[in-house]
Amino acid sequence: MGGDIINLIAANVAFVGTHFAMSHPLRAPMVKALGEKGFSLAYTLVSFATLAWVYFAVVAAPPADLPGSGNVGWIIATMLTWPAMVLLAGSFAGNPALPTPMAEAQTRAEPQGALRVTRHPMMWGIGLWAISHLVLFWSTRTMITALAMGILALVGARLQDAKKERLMGEAWAEWERKTSYWPRWGQLFSVGAVPLLAGTILWLAGQWLHLWRAAIDAGVWRWL
Repeated sequence: MGGDIINLIAANVAFVGTHFAMSHPLRAPMVKALGEKGFSLAYTLVSFATLAWVYFAVVAAPPADLPGSGNVGWIIATMLTWPAMVLLAGSFAGNPALPTPMAEAQTRAEPQGALRVTRHPMMWGIGLWAISHLVLFWSTRTMITALAMGILALVGARLQDAKKERLMGEAWAEWERKTSYWPRWGQLFSVGAVPLLAGTILWLAGQWLHLWRAAIDAGVWRWL
C-alpha cells in the first residue's frame, strides 16, 4: 500500500476518531477541564485540523485508480444525492439535535420539514452522499473518505441518540417516539418548498462544481 493511501487512511481515522472521542467518552472530562466554551473551541480546532489533513491527503492520493461502475453507477449516485441535499438543506430548521437553547421545546413540538423524514436529516444527507460515492467506485481515495464520512454520519447519529437520552431524558425519548432514525421516504415531498428548492439548487451546484473544479461531468451534466 502506497504512502499516500496510508496517510489518507490515517487522516480519516483521525477525523472520525476524534469526533467520536470528543463527542462521547472525552466530552465530560474535557468540559470539566476547559469549560463549555473552551471545549467548543478545542473541538472546533481539532475538527478543522483533522479535516484539513483529510483534504490534503485526498489531493495527494491517486485521483482515478479504480474502474468505476459506469453509467449505472452514475445514475444511482445522481438519484441518491438529490434526497441527500434536500435533507441537508432542511436539517437546520427546528432541529433539537443541533446545539440550541431551544432543544427541549423543539422535542416537545411536532416534527416539521425534513424532521418528518428522519430526526437526523443532516447525518442522513451526509450518509447518502457517502453511499453515492461508494457506488461510483471511482478511486481508492474516494472510497476511503466516503466510507469514513458514512460511518461518522450514520453511526454517529445512533451514538448521538444515546447521548441525548442521557442528557435530555424524557424530552428526547418523546422526540424519538415521534420521529424515526431510518428515513421515511414517503414523507420526502412533504418537507416543504424551501428545503426542496434549496436542496435541488445544492444538488445542481455540487454537480457543476465537480465539472468546474475536477473536470468530472457528474450528475445531470453527464447527459446535458
